[in-house]
Amino acid sequence: MTSFAGASRQTFAALANPNYRRFFNGQAISQIGTWMQTVAQAWLVLQLTGSATALGLVVALQTLPVLLLGPYGGLVADRVDKRRLMMALQASMGVLALALGVLTVTDQVRLWQVYLLAVLLGLNTCFENPARQAFVLEMVGPADVRNAVSLNSVLVNVARAVGPALAGVIIATGGLGVCFLLNALSFVAVVVSLATLDTSTLRPAPPASRTPGQLREGFRYVRRTPALAVPLAMMALIGCLTYEFQVILPVVAKQTFGGGPQVYGFMTAAMGFGAVLGGLWVAARGRVGIRSLVNSAAVFGILIAAAAAAPTLPLELLALTLVGAASVGFLAKGNSTLQLAAEPGMRGRVMALWAVAFLGSTPIGGPIAGAVSEQFGGRAGLALSAAACLLAAGLGALVLRRLDPAAAGSGQPGVAEQVADPEQPEQVGQPEQPERPERPERPERRADVPVTPVRRDRAA
Repeated sequence: MTSFAGASRQTFAALANPNYRRFFNGQAISQIGTWMQTVAQAWLVLQLTGSATALGLVVALQTLPVLLLGPYGGLVADRVDKRRLMMALQASMGVLALALGVLTVTDQVRLWQVYLLAVLLGLNTCFENPARQAFVLEMVGPADVRNAVSLNSVLVNVARAVGPALAGVIIATGGLGVCFLLNALSFVAVVVSLATLDTSTLRPAPPASRTPGQLREGFRYVRRTPALAVPLAMMALIGCLTYEFQVILPVVAKQTFGGGPQVYGFMTAAMGFGAVLGGLWVAARGRVGIRSLVNSAAVFGILIAAAAAAPTLPLELLALTLVGAASVGFLAKGNSTLQLAAEPGMRGRVMALWAVAFLGSTPIGGPIAGAVSEQFGGRAGLALSAAACLLAAGLGALVLRRLDPAAAGSGQPGVAEQVADPEQPEQVGQPEQPERPERPERPERRADVPVTPVRRDRAA
């Protein structure tokens, strides 16, 4: 019983922070609304066009601003008060959801309007996402950031389980527009939670000065830091072709299993349920690093391949549950590795690049996944997703072997895998120097093999 209580405290440690707890509660309401809108919007586009390619285009338009402006959004997050920025942007997203809801309820919605609102939502996201990601560390501090980010992933995926299931019921009884209206209302909870935080206990990073070349500086910083560059490269590939489930799963539901929005909702909910279990597992564990990320990508790809081959709907739902668990594991490890490896003054820009890799790649991958699913079926879309994961895992393993051959062969932590150490926050983002040889005859470390610090925990 004592060990269970201790494990529970470790799993939910960040919720002991009053600010994070308030933020978490506001996000819980909003995330459910967001997933309701995601399901409703996908079904609205299919109703208007009957085209999976059009659905992929809507998703691409929603994420195109992240691709084009994401790094600048991260720079803005490094310069300004993140809490105030989030309040303004969350309120704006609520207005956009309200507009789509009114258009749909009044039967005046047209495809071009959905496209326009998707672009405007993407503009908000490219500034809000890096600010929100970096703000977590300002609330809880380095010791609890892995736990907090993992719990954020649990929250998103609880919402993924609850929101689509609610959306299926609401669409069947009240129509698509009601989902959009409820999502608009949910943003009130986020704004209120942010407005009522105790600002005296926050740990804001020093604002970045307004000097020329700061975007280039961010790119150079990532390029010379393997603990940042490798996870970002892996996410760029996986984000482009794997995280296109909102394009692929409606086609799987409709064409492969002959279902409607309820079946799509159940599929999304199954992934969310699995992600909750995976997120709770990650929240209680403390390893980060490239090796762990490579392993997660490989497992993720194998499970998506199993979902692509599932012959019946019950087996498909089971496979998608496992896919959800693997998905949040990969996201948690990648996100928290970056958060803890980045210097405070660079964190907004680094997390903006994470958003570019995760969301901004969708304008490329979304139409590809939609076209493949439309031409060859939803199973082919899932197979493409699996192949991207396995390729990213393979490339990550090759880079890992080059960066840290000793750790790769011995199983010792290094660049390959790092263990959380909450007692040494000063190590975060500060690269170690190569050891000097103690004897002249001992060969020096190769200058082109970067050395990275021992980091702490990770989160999703």
